[in-house]
Amino acid sequence: MSIALAQRWSPFKVYGLDINPRAIKIARINLYLNALDDDGLPIYDGEGKTSLDRIEFHESDLLSCCRDSKIELDCIVGCIPQVLDPNPEVMPNIKINNSSEEFLYSRCYYCAFQGVVEDQFGLGLIARAVEEGIALIKPMGIMIFSMGGRPGQVLCERLFLRHGFRINNLWQSKLMQAADTDLSDLVEIKKNGPHRFEFFVDLGGDQPISARTACAYMKSGGCVSHALSMYSCHLRQPDQVKKIFDFLKDGFPEVSSSLDLSFDDNSVADEKISFLAYLASFLKENKSNPCEPPAGCLNFRNLATGFMKAYHHIPLTPDNVVVFPSRAVAIENALQLFSPALAIVDEHLTRHLPKQWLTSSTIEERADCTEAENIVTVIESPLKWDLLIEFIRKLKPQVVVTGMAQFDAISTAAFVNLLNVTKDVGSWLFLDISEHLELSRVPSSNSVLRYLAGNTLPSHVAILCGLVKNQVYSDLEVAFTISEQAAFCEALSQTVELLEGHTSVISQQYYGCLLHQLLAFRICEPHAQQERRPALVLPQRMIGFSNSAISAIKEAEFFLPDTKKSCVIHMDLDRNFLPIPSAVKASIFESFVRQNIMDSETDVRSSIQRLLKRNYNYLVDSNSDIIYGNTSLALFNKLVRRCVQERGIFVFPLGTNGHYVSAAKFLNANTLTIPTKSSSGFKIEPSALEDTLNNKEPFSRAWVYISGPTINPSGFLYSAKEIEELLSICARNAARVVTDTSFSGLEFQTDDWPFPGVQFPFNRWPCWDLEGCLDDMAGHVAPVYLLGELSLELTMAGLKFGFLISEDRSLEYSFPILSQPHSTLKYTFRKLLGLKYELDEHFSNLIAEQRETLKGRANHLMKTLESCGWDVVGCHGGILMLAKPTTYIGKLFRVNGFEGTLNGCNIREALLRSTRLCISSSTWTGITDYCRFSFALESGEFKRAMDCITRFKELVLGGSDES
Repeated sequence: MSIALAQRWSPFKVYGLDINPRAIKIARINLYLNALDDDGLPIYDGEGKTSLDRIEFHESDLLSCCRDSKIELDCIVGCIPQVLDPNPEVMPNIKINNSSEEFLYSRCYYCAFQGVVEDQFGLGLIARAVEEGIALIKPMGIMIFSMGGRPGQVLCERLFLRHGFRINNLWQSKLMQAADTDLSDLVEIKKNGPHRFEFFVDLGGDQPISARTACAYMKSGGCVSHALSMYSCHLRQPDQVKKIFDFLKDGFPEVSSSLDLSFDDNSVADEKISFLAYLASFLKENKSNPCEPPAGCLNFRNLATGFMKAYHHIPLTPDNVVVFPSRAVAIENALQLFSPALAIVDEHLTRHLPKQWLTSSTIEERADCTEAENIVTVIESPLKWDLLIEFIRKLKPQVVVTGMAQFDAISTAAFVNLLNVTKDVGSWLFLDISEHLELSRVPSSNSVLRYLAGNTLPSHVAILCGLVKNQVYSDLEVAFTISEQAAFCEALSQTVELLEGHTSVISQQYYGCLLHQLLAFRICEPHAQQERRPALVLPQRMIGFSNSAISAIKEAEFFLPDTKKSCVIHMDLDRNFLPIPSAVKASIFESFVRQNIMDSETDVRSSIQRLLKRNYNYLVDSNSDIIYGNTSLALFNKLVRRCVQERGIFVFPLGTNGHYVSAAKFLNANTLTIPTKSSSGFKIEPSALEDTLNNKEPFSRAWVYISGPTINPSGFLYSAKEIEELLSICARNAARVVTDTSFSGLEFQTDDWPFPGVQFPFNRWPCWDLEGCLDDMAGHVAPVYLLGELSLELTMAGLKFGFLISEDRSLEYSFPILSQPHSTLKYTFRKLLGLKYELDEHFSNLIAEQRETLKGRANHLMKTLESCGWDVVGCHGGILMLAKPTTYIGKLFRVNGFEGTLNGCNIREALLRSTRLCISSSTWTGITDYCRFSFALESGEFKRAMDCITRFKELVLGGSDES
C-alpha cells in the first residue's frame, strides 16, 4: 500500500511510510517509496545501493513529486496547521539551504497563500493538499486529515464537501491554545466579514466563543482551547471528480475557488458532478466551436433515439428528431410553418404564443378577410382528451396542440381515439408529453410511448418532448420533436434554422450527458425488436405548409451536413470557429460550477449599457427595455412580426444577411430592396435610401434594416458620419430603423475609421455617436431598435447572447421571447464584459490576437481568390467576405452528378460536389453573381478550404481530365 503522510512540521512536505526526524531539521523533502524496512532502515540492493539513491530530491511538495512520477496512493494522511501567517510576504522568499534551523522552526507553522478561498481562514494549505491529492488518490482510496477546529466545524467540513468528498468524523477532542498565540488576525477577519472562529473556555467548555472573546479572555489570564478533529474522506464519484480537477489545473486555478460539489440530494450530486466532468472534457478536447446542424447536435439526437429504443422499445433514427431551444419555441414555429386559419391549443401551452393569435378573429369572421394568410387564430382547449375530441369535431381545426392529463397517460384507447378523430377531421396533431417524460433508470411509461412501441407514428402526428424536469439547473431546457414523416422533419429543421438559428450546444450537451449515462447503465436486451404496425393513411384534405413558408424555404440556402463518405468544409456559416480563449472556457465552466448565484451576478443590463455607451455613445435610459434572446436572429424575427402586425414594409439593402431576408419572407412580411454598389462595399448610399423611401407604398410604414458598423456580408464599415446621414433620412421619412450590431466588434482594417482624419487607439473611443444623432432628430418620429449579439464581440466561439434595445414596451408582451438565455450564460457574458471593460490585459490580448488572425485570414483568402479568377470586394472587419466568380461564369462544368453552365447561383453546388467546400451563393447574398465566404475557420480547415479553391480552379480552368 502506498501512503503519503503530511507532517505539520513541514507544511509542504509529505513523507512515505516512516519518518526520518533528521529530514525535518533540514526541512528537505525525502520521498520514501517502500524503501525502508520495518525498523526504518534503508533496504540495500545487490549493488550496495538503496532505492533512496535513485530518488531525485526536490524542494517542492511531495504530492507534486508523486504526480510527476505518476504514483497512485491508497491513502493520504495529513496533519497540517491552520495558522494565518502574520507576514505572508516572507514565505515565497525563504531560502531553505541558507536559513538557520531556528529560523526555519519559527516559520514551520506558516505557509504562503495558496490562491484558494480558504486562505483567509488559514485552511489554504489543506485545501491545496486536498486538490493535489485528488489526482493522486486511487478511486477507492482514502484521505485522512487531522484538523484544528478554530475556523469552525462547518467550515472545516465544507472544505472537503465542496471538493466532492463524502466525509466521516473519525475522532474529535480539544487542545489548549498556546498562551503566546496572537489571535489579532482572526479578530480582524471577523470585523471584515460574517465568519466566526470557534474557541472554547478550557478543555471542558462546550459552548463556542468568538476569536474576539477568546483574545480578551486570554489577555486576562484565562485559558482557551480549540477543537481537534480527524476526518476520513472518500471521493463521491472518483473518476468524474478527477476529470474536473484535471481540467482546472490546466490554467484555471481561479475557478477552483468557485467550485462547489456539496449537495443535500444525492441524485442532484450525481447528475451535476457527471455533467461537470463531461463539460470539463468537452472544453478540454474542443479547441474551437464544434460545427453542429441547426436540427440539433447529431450526438444528442443519437442519444435521444437510443433512449427511446432502449427504455421504451421505439425504433427511431436521428432523422426523426428535430431539436428546439424549448417546447414553446417548437409550438410557435410549427404553427408559423402551417399558419392555420384555426388552431386548438391546450390552455396550458398558450402562455407564450403571440397575443395577436389569441385575440384574432374567429374563423367565421375571417371569411371575408383578404389578408388571412399567416394570421393564426388560436382557441384554447381543455387538457382532458374527451372534451378535446368534442372540440375537434365541432370546430374542425387545421392544427391541434395538446398536452396529456394523468388519466389519459394511462389509457392507450384514449390516444387511439384522438388519432382517429384528428385523421377524420384532417387536423395536424402536436402532442406534448413533456410532463410524462422521465430521464431515469426506471422511467414510467405512458399511453403514447406504449402505442409507439407497437405502431408507426401516423404521418399527421408529431410528438413534442420538452426536457423540463431539471433539478440541477431549473431553467435549462431543451425540447425535441419526433415525427416519422421525412418531409415534415426537414421542414421543421429548416424552420428552426430560419427563425431561431440553432439550439445551445452546451444545453444539448447537458441532457446528452444524462442520456449517455442512462444508456451506459442499460443492458442490451437479446430479443429482437417487435414488428410495428403501419401508420394510418394521411387524408388528402389536410392543409400543407403556408405559401410564404414554401416560398422562403424554396429560395433559401440551408445548412448541409456531413455525409458518411466525406466531411463538408463550411465557409457558409455566420459562426466563429477560431480557438476558444482560455478566459471564455474558465467563465463557462465557472457558471456551471457555482451554486447559489445571486441575481446581481446574472444581471447583464448594466454591462450592456456600458458596452453601448462605450462603442456607440448610445445611452440606454429608463424608458428603454433591454430584451434578451438566445440569438439576435430570434429577436429580429419579433421585429418582423411587429412590422407585419402594423402592415409595414421591411426595407433591406441589396447584399444583406440572407437568413434575415428569408426569415422576413417566411413570416409573410412585405419587403423592399435598396440598391447598392460593389464600389462602395454594398453600403447604403443616402440618395438610394431617399429614393427608396419616397417610392414605397404611401400608406405603409417603412422598417429600414442597417447592419453596422460591420456590414454582413461584405465586411465593410460604416463611419460615424455615414450612419448619421442614414438615420437623418429615416427620421425625415418617419421610418423605423433596425440597427444591427450583431456582426461587429472584430474590425481589423481601421485606418481613417470611424472618424476620417482622427487617429485614436482602436476600441477606446466610440466608433459611432448615436446619442448625438438621436438628439439631432428629436423633432422627428424615428424609432430606433438597436439589435446586438455579444458572441462575436467577446470571441465566444459558438455561444450566443442576443439583445434588443427598444422603447416599444409592448413588444415583449405582444410577441414573447421564447428562447431566453440561461442564467449560466448571463453569468458568463457578464463576467467577460467585465474583463473587457476593465481592460484585463490577458483578455484584451486574446481579442487583439483574434483580430490579427482574422486580418491575416482575410488577406490570405483575398489573394487566393484573386489568383483563382475571383473578383473580391474587400473586407475591413468581421468574418465574412464577398467575391464574384468572374472567370467561371459561363463555363460548362460536369462533376459527380453536377452538369451545367456555371453562374453565381449554381457554383455553390459545383464547388460542393467537386471539392466538398460549401459557400453561400448569390441566392443567399441577393447580389447577382456575388458569393459569400466565411473565413473564421479552424486553422487546418482554413488551409483545406484554400486548397479546395485552388483545386476547383484546376478542375474548371486548368483542363484537368477530371473536369
